[in-house]
Amino acid sequence: MWLIVAVFGVVLATVVLKYAFRSSGPNPFATDSREPLKKMVFDKKEKNKVLKQGFPASKVPENLDAIIIGSGIGGLGLGVLLAKVGKKVLVLEQHNRAGGCCHTFTKKGFEFDVGIHYIGDLLDHKPFRCMLDQLTNGQLQWEPLDNPFDQVVLGPPENRRRYPIYSGRTRFPEELKKCFPGEEKAIDEYMRLVKKAGRGIWLLGVLKLCPVPLAKFLAYTGLTKHLSFFFKMAPRSLTEVVNELTDNKDLRAVFAYIFGLYGNAPKDASFAMHSLLVSHYLNGAWYPKGGASEIAYHMIPIIEQAGGAVLVRAPVNRILFNEAQEACGVSVMKGQEEVHIHAPMVISNAGIFNTYQKMLPKELQAMPAIQQQLGMMKNGEGGLSIFVGLNGTKEELGLKAENYWIFSENNFDELMDEYSKGKREESSKKIPLLFVASPSAKDPTWEERSPGKSTLSVVSFANYSWFEEWKDGKVTNRGPDYKELKQAFIDTVLDVVLDVFPKITRDKIEYIDAGTPITHTHYIGAPKGEIYGADHGLARFSPELNATVRPQTPLKNLYLTGQDVFVCGFAGALAGALSCGSVILDRNLHLDTMALAKRMKFMKSKQKGE
Repeated sequence: MWLIVAVFGVVLATVVLKYAFRSSGPNPFATDSREPLKKMVFDKKEKNKVLKQGFPASKVPENLDAIIIGSGIGGLGLGVLLAKVGKKVLVLEQHNRAGGCCHTFTKKGFEFDVGIHYIGDLLDHKPFRCMLDQLTNGQLQWEPLDNPFDQVVLGPPENRRRYPIYSGRTRFPEELKKCFPGEEKAIDEYMRLVKKAGRGIWLLGVLKLCPVPLAKFLAYTGLTKHLSFFFKMAPRSLTEVVNELTDNKDLRAVFAYIFGLYGNAPKDASFAMHSLLVSHYLNGAWYPKGGASEIAYHMIPIIEQAGGAVLVRAPVNRILFNEAQEACGVSVMKGQEEVHIHAPMVISNAGIFNTYQKMLPKELQAMPAIQQQLGMMKNGEGGLSIFVGLNGTKEELGLKAENYWIFSENNFDELMDEYSKGKREESSKKIPLLFVASPSAKDPTWEERSPGKSTLSVVSFANYSWFEEWKDGKVTNRGPDYKELKQAFIDTVLDVVLDVFPKITRDKIEYIDAGTPITHTHYIGAPKGEIYGADHGLARFSPELNATVRPQTPLKNLYLTGQDVFVCGFAGALAGALSCGSVILDRNLHLDTMALAKRMKFMKSKQKGE
């Protein structure tokens, strides 16, 4: 009996490894493509020549190899990967500038980012840093945040407790132990679980790349939880795990604080997903030098060099299919007219709901395989963003290159439940969670670009249903009732911010406005105003879902990329791009980035030795 089990295990491992290590197609990471650093461009008109190339049919390249819908990092990243192996790619963006959640906008002389607040895992020798260097030919520069990079603030003004979060695999737990003496055992066990679960993410990638029958066999037999600790912990909620570790409510809160980066309250969040985020920042946090728009600015020319293009104001209203039900192009709305563009492959970075529910013909939407995938996913939480423009330097305003996570108390689950289930007028007065950051304080080029000014970005959550009645109104003028509701949220946020940052006073505020879930629907195409795509609750990390929702769709020549394919956020969306590129190019690009990072590290060590 045991011999049979052993033989079966060896055969299974061989098959899994065969598809995990496949490498028959061209490799975008075959060589180090970094170039000497060029002088940074701050002139907005010059940058807009790259970022705001409008769509006329005359700009569409001929003989395209692929069309990508959406210019977020999942779309641009894949576009660069394909361009690096000679593919001619057209990226289409419905907004008036490229970048998706990586874009920036300017109001009253203040530049605001919309989605890039800090990125982890960017040490020079790490594969993730290596990949980003290759995707921008070494032109995108990263500035480390302060250490501590996060501050967790718990409680009302009269009883506020602050806990600094430091980076460093040993410093992070050491500093926590200083804050919570007597809880050393709980902190060590938390770190052990986080690291072990994070390392198990490899199997999630395998489920996306191996043949469907093998992926489903691994999922439905329960082998995934034996092969990967990530999947063993995936069905366990964050609340369940941290409550087993300690009775200290503040420590439980500090263990769980970063749930705002994927959008699920701890009782609904998978500990496996949470582990990915904590692991992501263990080695530090960084911000793009020059602001978030630098990301798209340095990626688009690589797509253009291969004969492709990135065009904005190009809303795709449907995907085109031939008689064999194979994707063969897209239709773009130009005014009241449809412009048809053809290519042998269509890749959507618009999210699974937009792709399946809005862009497919009705008869294809009704396919059981399409409905099965939609039935496994649900929309994520709607986002609330407050943008504040301030007169004063970071020194004058007491701003640092760090983030604040401010909670009204340490009972996160109860607070989030009460907030989301409340009436909008009541909930606007008791927002349980605020993420507050200063992009201007993080960017060393800011003072040169905007002397004497500073910015704050504040992020929280809000129900789409609270604002839905105004969704069809004009985006810049949705009426006085909408403005009044927005102002109620702004006032609550401002009271907290002014209390936590005493050097910021009302007379320093030159600009303030809010983006609600329907704002996000307009600018980034989020169906329910969500900022992290499909929901990241416990169901999202079932082996069955991840064996089913993959880069390949049930329709030939139609693929998915971005955060709905893998996980949310900047790194998650890029992992989705790598997974999609792996399928298209028939090689494991995740492993290719690791291989190049190893070669580069070896060469650097060799040069130092000489």
